[in-house]
Amino acid sequence: MIEELPFTLDSLREAYRDGVRPEAVIAEAFRRLDATGDRGILIHDARAQALEVAGALAEPGKLPLWGIPYVVKDNIDVRGMPTTAGCPEFAYMPDGDAFVVAKLRAAGAICLGKANLDQFATGLVGVRTPYPVPLNALDPALVPGGSSSGSAVAVARGLAAFSLGTDTAGSGRVPAALNSIVGLKPTLGALSASGVVPACRTLDIISIFALTVGD
Repeated sequence: MIEELPFTLDSLREAYRDGVRPEAVIAEAFRRLDATGDRGILIHDARAQALEVAGALAEPGKLPLWGIPYVVKDNIDVRGMPTTAGCPEFAYMPDGDAFVVAKLRAAGAICLGKANLDQFATGLVGVRTPYPVPLNALDPALVPGGSSSGSAVAVARGLAAFSLGTDTAGSGRVPAALNSIVGLKPTLGALSASGVVPACRTLDIISIFALTVGD
């Protein structure tokens, strides 16, 4: 049953080979989000947009991330979604996708929305936000870690197969550790940071969260 399906690349690809449609996976992702009762994971919930994208996907097998749900830290631009960097007064509508988001869109991945963070990505605790604080996936009495708090919690709670965060001084690795998932800080310059609200432009790195090292 899809309710028991782990959101990993292998399990999702197998489900799609068995005839599951991306719309069902996206609907399940948001069912899981609603079931958490955690209003702090996403700043922008893009369920209508995600379902529309899922319904428009062509047949599987032609794109490497076909139908794979993910979330994006809200200091990274996604076309059609506001970027706030955790500050409502700063919010703007980007002209297009950040470089990495454009690559993911072209690969068939589906963005579920924009994840919460320590405001302007300055913090390691995950609670420096004017929005509700995301709850640590292991123990709600603990801080979720930051600054990529929502990105880590979304993956740890099984809502997304992977997520994008940023890591300038631990903002990706700390929340990954505190939520018992994998957090990768790529080599500086390996991924273009264009379309990212800078914390420190010469050191900012887009980080990646997943449930497994393989993913």
